[in-house]
Parts: sequence; structure tokens; C-alpha cells
Amino acid sequence: MRHDAGRIRMMALIPMPEVASTMKPVLSSLLCCALLLLSAPALAQAQTGTIHGTVTAAAINDPIPLVVVTASSPALQGERVVQTDAQGQYVLSGLPAGVYTLLFEHQDFRAKARQNLLLSEGGTLHVNVTLEVSTMEEIVVTSGPAPLIDLGAIGRGVSGFFERLAGSGNKGSQGGTTASGPPPSNTTPPHQAPPPPERTALPPQQPFADMYFKSYGVNPTIDTEEERFSTFSVDVDRASYALARSYLERGALPDEQAMRVEEFVNSFDYGYESDPESPFSVHVEGFPSPSRKGYHVVHIGLKAREVSRQQRKPSHLVFVIDVSGSMDLENRLGLVKQSLRLLVNELDERDRVSIAVYGTTAHTVLGPTRATEKRKLMAAIDSLESEGSTNAQAGIELGYTLASEHFLEGGINRVILCSDGVANNGITDADGIWQRVRGQAARGITLTTVGFGMGNYNDVLMERLAQVGEGNYAYVDQLEEARRLFVGNLAGTLQVVAKDVKLQLEFDRKAVARYRLVGYENRMLAKEQFSDDRVDAGEVGAGHAVTAIYEVKLREPTPSFATLRIRYKAPEGGDSRLVEKELPASILRPAYGRAAPPTRLSYVAAAFAEKLRGSYWVRPLTWSQLVSLWEEVGEPLHDRPDVAELGSLIRKAQTLDRRADRFEQLVPVSTMDFDRVPAIK
Repeated sequence: MRHDAGRIRMMALIPMPEVASTMKPVLSSLLCCALLLLSAPALAQAQTGTIHGTVTAAAINDPIPLVVVTASSPALQGERVVQTDAQGQYVLSGLPAGVYTLLFEHQDFRAKARQNLLLSEGGTLHVNVTLEVSTMEEIVVTSGPAPLIDLGAIGRGVSGFFERLAGSGNKGSQGGTTASGPPPSNTTPPHQAPPPPERTALPPQQPFADMYFKSYGVNPTIDTEEERFSTFSVDVDRASYALARSYLERGALPDEQAMRVEEFVNSFDYGYESDPESPFSVHVEGFPSPSRKGYHVVHIGLKAREVSRQQRKPSHLVFVIDVSGSMDLENRLGLVKQSLRLLVNELDERDRVSIAVYGTTAHTVLGPTRATEKRKLMAAIDSLESEGSTNAQAGIELGYTLASEHFLEGGINRVILCSDGVANNGITDADGIWQRVRGQAARGITLTTVGFGMGNYNDVLMERLAQVGEGNYAYVDQLEEARRLFVGNLAGTLQVVAKDVKLQLEFDRKAVARYRLVGYENRMLAKEQFSDDRVDAGEVGAGHAVTAIYEVKLREPTPSFATLRIRYKAPEGGDSRLVEKELPASILRPAYGRAAPPTRLSYVAAAFAEKLRGSYWVRPLTWSQLVSLWEEVGEPLHDRPDVAELGSLIRKAQTLDRRADRFEQLVPVSTMDFDRVPAIK
């Protein structure tokens, strides 16, 4: 897809130096100046140092690639982040002298920090570390450290969940630590490094106990001279938006840690047309940012090929339903039953349904049954009642056993977990759960997780299970959300049309000075991972759309400013395929109001999520201004029910938000730097 190159009109104010009217012919002065200028680069270089080393796995001593190494220091403006290479080696160069903390993170290993590392001017430090393989505690239980300065309560993440997982507490009790409460004394290691300045904080109080979330921070702005590639795995989930709606409709500001921008953006239909001759159609448009001076917003949308109802593959769906005591509410088990009835009515003679439940134990309610036996299926659904505690592992194991024993060759084999995500009984092999889910996904049995309930809810576990299980994660707060998931988008929910889908933008350094990907923080990939077929990424269902928002700072007019690459595999696996599109400058509009309504809508959704999570970059954008931008989305979208609901939610958030600007004491909004987050001394 190529367009004629358009022109971007930019104005640069370049101060003209004053030319001296006379020159003093003093040879010694000129010689000194020349020597000083020639020596300046060498002096600047001598003032910076390097930290490097190797990261290996404990016991086996093998190098670990793709470890994220974060350097923080009072001497730095923000942070420096690199990744280890295939030999486990990392290099942090050009560092000013000072005292450093290094944080080493990898999803499969326990994080480790090295503190009080003194780097002298022009010096070199060699810092090797070994990492221990993580357990489910490290994957599910996260706890944020104390803030660098007192800017309000910093989000604590999922504290105390592992104790419940092991059976030390009762699900639904009020005695456990909540996401907004103080963490147990043993959950934050004393050596843990401080968070980046952009990391968000929780509202001071939360009305719902035992809500477990994890913050992945806020993406930084990247200088293209340092890195011109932006790579991430796609995500078609929309649970975060439904969670925010559930909070706001109950009169509470949502937990900042639960706000994932991409899930807000992907909650709306932008009317993309699919390309029958290509696995993806691409839709791109941009305009000057209403909130970030000097930047353009770039909207990138992908639409997967459609699959008609008649073309959809036959399916065996195994529902694994949490019927523990805490699910005994109308908006939990009652809503699960209503949701299943909607789905069963959409299935036909090609489909089979199995139902398993778990409370204290797990058992089969209904073996594989043809979807045409509606009365039998409805009776099984109506018979579901709450019982006992929560043996999540037993339920998941039973679901996969049913799916495996009745595997449908060439069809859709999917386990659908309906739960509030909290477990308090039966976890004897925590790491084995992830291995089991990964192994079954590799065989073709995918996992969809559907969350229910407010209070005593684990967002972290539900999202992680779906990600490992190569499925999707949804949160159902109302019957209309279930109808969208199981009726309006049934084919997309069930049938995968592309696996391991990755996106990469390569920015032209001549055209783009800096950029930021808005959202997708927990889906970021190293540029080398884009072409590595061993790296798992997101799955895209039939007709699914994926939208990403970038903020870019332009340098000068050029025919194109970036190249978009999409890499994906067929549903059956195999080698990946590549789609490549040049992004012409002609797609950049002169103003927000000149962009198409879908592009404007995507920006409003992204800005809403950014406001809710307290991002530094939307500080200049007030709630009233966001309401105005929503009002200017334009027809025909403005009056569409889901878009009208978005406007209502923005207004509710405006009335509830009493948070102080945590950055104001560092730098007032009127003098803020639109390129960098302020350094905390």
C-alpha cells in the first residue's frame, strides 16, 4: 500500500549568530581557542564511563539473553535501559560519574538489583550477575517499592496473593492485603531498585478489597539516534477498559495499575475494511498532538481477514467455571450463566460443549455435547451452584484433560475459564500450571479467560493465563459485554487467523527525532525478537482489529517517515511471514479536526487511559479539554452507543478525580519538558 508522498510544512526558528564587525588578529588567542575546541570532544568523552557484564542462570551457568537491564542514578536524567544479547552480555556506555543501581529483569527469572555501584569519571565497571529461575510467586506476586520522593501512595501490585494461592487464607476474606493497602513486610526485598519516575501510583483509597493488579510502567520517549526500531507483540484484549467502566459506574476511580492503554484503544470499532487479498489491511493517519507540544499523534490500525459464520471451523469448547463461595453473587456466577446461555444459542451442529466446575474439588458437569442439544446444555448451565473454596489448579487440569481426550482435529479446541481469578486451595505445583498451559497451547488447545466480579479479583493471573495459553482475556461487567464477546464477535473470539503477530516500526532518523509508543508496556520486544520465530507473541482472531498510537516528534519534511512491518504465522504454525508498508508523510493531517472520526476516537480512548493512570505526558490535557475532544469526534461515531458511553465515563472520571499532580513539585505544567520526564534528585 503506497501513497504519493505529501509535504509536511514545518517551521524552525533558527537564531542567526551575530557576526563580529572586526577581528582581532591575535595569533595566540586564536590558537588557544582552536586547541580548546579540538580538545572538547575528548574531554566530554573522558567524563563518561561504562558499565558492562554478563547475566547467567544460576546452577547451570548458561547466559540469559533478553534480560532487561535498567540503570538508575541521581546523575542520570531518567533511566538507561538495555537488553542482554545472545551471549547474555550487556553494555551501558556514555554514563556520567555517580552512584548507580542496576536492576536485572526477565519474565522467567527472579529480578535482581545491584546497588551502590560507584562509577568514576571515564571509568569502567564490570558487573556480572546470576539470576534464579522464578516461581509462580514471582510471576503473579508483584510489589512496588517505596517512592523516590513522597508523591502519594505508590502502587503495591499483587501483594499477599501467593499466601492465598497456597491455602493460608480464605478467598473473599477481608483480612488479606489489598492492592491499595500496605504490603507485607517481606514482600519488597530491601535491595530492590526504585521505580522509574514515570511509574504510576494508585489513588489514595480503593473501595474494593483484594483487587490484584500489576503496573508495567509508562513507555519512555526514545531518541531515534539511540534506537530507531519500535517492536511489540499485538494485543486484542479489552479487559482493562471494562474494568475501568466497572469502577466508574460504582462511583470509584479505577486502580491506576489496571489501566492498560492498548485495551482502551482496542475496545472500539474503527470501521476498518479488511483486505480479501491480504491477511491484514493497514490504516494509518496522524495529526498534531492536542496535549504534547511539538509532537504528532500517529494512529496505526490493522484488520485481520474476516471469516464468515459458514466458514468458521467446528469447535469443542470446554468451559471451566469457578463455583466457589465468592462466586455466589448475581454479578458473578449469575452473570456467568447468562453469558453461557448467549453463547450456546450462537453455536450450531458443528460445535460441541463440555462443562467442568471447581470449588473445593473439580468435577465434570457435562461431557462433550452437541450444541444442537440446547435443552440439555441449558439444564446443565442452570444447575450450577456455588460450593466450597477455590481449587483453581484442579479445575484447569480437568478442563485440559477434557479438551485433550476429545481433541477435534482440524477444528477449534479451546478452554474457556470463567472466574474471579483468585485461588486459595490445591496449588501444589505452581510452575507446573504454566508448563501445562504452554504445552497444551503448542498442541492447539488455547485458553480464553473471562473475569467476573469486583472485589476479590485477580487481573494479573487472568491476563497471564490467557497470554501463556495463546488466547484472549476479557472482563465481563455487564451482559452487554458478554453479548459483544460471545455473540457479536464469536468468530474472532474463537477462531485464530494469525499466530505470534508482531509489529515493528522503523523510524527514518532524518524525519523523526523522538517517538513514544502509547501503551503495550507488557508486550514490548527487542528488535532482534521481531524476526526470531521462537519468540511467542499475540494471536489475532478472525476480523479482529489491532490499533496502536504513537507520539512522534518530526524533524523535517520527507516523503515518508517510517516503515511498518508485520510478522505473523499461519494458525497451524510454521515459519513466519512478513508484510511491509511504507508510511508516507501525506497521512499527517494539519489539525485534530481534519483527521477522520475513527482516528480522533482512538486518540480520545488513549488519552482517557493515560489520564486514569496518571501519565506524565497528558498533564497539560485537562478533563474538560478531553470532554471537548470527545465532543469533536464527529459523526457518525459520536452518537454510537459505545462512543456515547465513553463520553459518559470521561465525565464520571472528571467528577471523581481528586488526585494531586505528582509531578507538580518537580516541574510545573507550565514549564514541563515535553521530551523528557524530570529527573528525581
